[in-house]
Amino acid sequence: MKFLITGAAGFIGSHLTEALLNLNHKVIGLDNFDPFYAKDVKVQNLKHALNNPNFQLLEIDLSNLSSLNSVLNSHEFDAIIHLAAKAGVRNSILKPDEYLNVNVNGTLNLLEAMRKTGHKKLVFASSSSVYGNNKKVPFSETDPVDYPISPYAASKKAAEQLCYTYHHLYDFDIYTLRFFSVYGPRQRPDMGIHKFFNSFLHKKPITMFGDGESRRDYTYISDIIDGTLKAIEHCSGFEIINLGESKTTSLKSLVSQIKNISKGETEVISLPMQPGDVLQTNADILKAEKLLGYSPKVSIQEGLQRQFEYLMKSE
Repeated sequence: MKFLITGAAGFIGSHLTEALLNLNHKVIGLDNFDPFYAKDVKVQNLKHALNNPNFQLLEIDLSNLSSLNSVLNSHEFDAIIHLAAKAGVRNSILKPDEYLNVNVNGTLNLLEAMRKTGHKKLVFASSSSVYGNNKKVPFSETDPVDYPISPYAASKKAAEQLCYTYHHLYDFDIYTLRFFSVYGPRQRPDMGIHKFFNSFLHKKPITMFGDGESRRDYTYISDIIDGTLKAIEHCSGFEIINLGESKTTSLKSLVSQIKNISKGETEVISLPMQPGDVLQTNADILKAEKLLGYSPKVSIQEGLQRQFEYLMKSE
């Protein structure tokens, strides 16, 4: 089978690329190497895939509709996995126009290219951010998501709605996956767990926003990849599906566990909660269990240990 992955050089995209190649599929990867973090980090993410004859990487921006049309005209893909996006909640508050342009217009361009070339199967990466500060936990796919608290979250909700529109109008099969706080090897350098490990290893101060009681449903990368592969396999009709671990960890506990694993010491600086940050995320994964046979395997303790070992090998 042949698949197209947008954002193939990113954290999740590179792991998904390797997983599909390991299953002997062919993969075309698109990435525009957005300067949010260094291009050489993303190229390194794909170091194994780039040596595989079943993989081709194309440097293409989703704003380039003619290039998208050309790629989709040149290949018949069994499914398209759309992971490309402007990432980062806090940065979206500084550059809302960029986030809406990439995450909404980029998704629209991809859907239009699919329509024009006869491709009808899409797995789209959304985010737990769409739930905002919903008071009901765990978050269920049927909960209202009408109050996003960052441009990033708003852009992901808008993209979800575009996906439904193309399902309705053109009978696309689309699964929208709401990822919950993904971590593990190759995690983006700006993300909390990566930054905390780096701070303990290099004795740099840690900035902890809020009182440390905010909670996240941290989901290890291998569980996310397993759920995504199952979504590709089962994708039919339109569904929104949570992919999380279904347990939460407080920020204070997370920092403590990272300290114990790294055996490091550093200063912890407490600052107020940042605009756009949610107080809690927690996934109800009953739908994913029923529809996909999804079952997360890696606990936060084991996942942090694996990420630490990977970072130590990379030092």
